[in-house]
Amino acid sequence: MIHALDIEFQFNGQLQTIMPVLLKDEKHTILIDCGYPDFIDRIREAASRSNVDLDTITTIIVTHDDMDHIGSLAALKRSYPHIEVISHEIEAPYIGGTKKSLRLAQAESTLASLPVHELAQAEQFVHFLQTIERVPVDQLVSDKELLPLCGGIEIIHTPGHTPGHISMYLPHSKTLVAGDAVVIENGVLDIANPQFTLDLEAAVQSVRRLLAYDIKRLYCYHGGLYEGAVRPALEKLVDTYMSR
Repeated sequence: MIHALDIEFQFNGQLQTIMPVLLKDEKHTILIDCGYPDFIDRIREAASRSNVDLDTITTIIVTHDDMDHIGSLAALKRSYPHIEVISHEIEAPYIGGTKKSLRLAQAESTLASLPVHELAQAEQFVHFLQTIERVPVDQLVSDKELLPLCGGIEIIHTPGHTPGHISMYLPHSKTLVAGDAVVIENGVLDIANPQFTLDLEAAVQSVRRLLAYDIKRLYCYHGGLYEGAVRPALEKLVDTYMSR
């Protein structure tokens, strides 16, 4: 079963929504991404709406190292030590803290060039990123790997947003859980935060790779569920960026 956790909240004075996904079978409950810091109660409430208790979670798959995807990972691991954390082998050192977060390095690199009136806010953001608690990854995965969980989960390496970003394809339901490989903006598929994407060309090529899959439903962490003509929408997205 697939449960989309629609979590609405205020951040920096704006109403935002994220959509972690729960996958569940007889033996496993998998949470894909886990929100900002201090989001356990929000995740618990959203899961309860799908009649899922957080203490049944066996696994957390992290699509990539970003504050809104790993923010509550450490707290969840403390509360439920049995949970196994899975990520791509490239992303694991950043999630675990053995390498400096690339998002933090990116934010720090902007400080010297910012005008004075923007500096305080930028420094506050850097400090926030520095406070994100790191968690060692228990299991490393790689491209095309098939996890024998919840009917089978194919790992798709979709770099660009970050180097080790992954999406997941569920063959039995022809569903893609995209993470931040794509987002929905005003009903249209787009690249997530292209101005902050670490490698935009790789991100576009990752979207192109998704065209190899028969996708009926597409879950975006930002934007929610995209159904219907998924392939034409992905093709249009690739063409838009390739023509620039």
